[in-house]
Amino acid sequence: MRDAPMRHVKRLCETAKAASRQMALIDSGWKNRMLGSMGKALIANASYIIRENAKDLRLARRRNLSKALIDRLSLDRMRIKAMAESFSKIADLKDPIGEVIETIRRPNELLIKKVRVPIGVILIIYESRPNVTSDCISLCLKSGNA
Repeated sequence: MRDAPMRHVKRLCETAKAASRQMALIDSGWKNRMLGSMGKALIANASYIIRENAKDLRLARRRNLSKALIDRLSLDRMRIKAMAESFSKIADLKDPIGEVIETIRRPNELLIKKVRVPIGVILIIYESRPNVTSDCISLCLKSGNA
């Protein structure tokens, strides 16, 4: 049975790698529109998100998680609003992709430029904070990463 989880992880990695090639090509306008749409979707679905979050909270209490962990896991309208605002703030940032960081002309006239490009695939490990999920998604989207 150990092979099934490994196949699943491998499939996720392969899918992310394929997606990263497409993510790198997305233009700034599209990324910003998507970030705006994601923030609006959070607000529009706040009631559903809070209901689903309540299930996570019940499970956390049954598992005797600390009050601090449960607080970090908890969502309410104010936290969802802050998450949505974070999407807007990240959309307002300058797109880093394609930015020339440094230009060097070599003695032989060869021009070398350091240009910001996506990393490709980002893996983020964190505990119990739903706002971290939305922050990671928005930062990966803005920087063209899967």
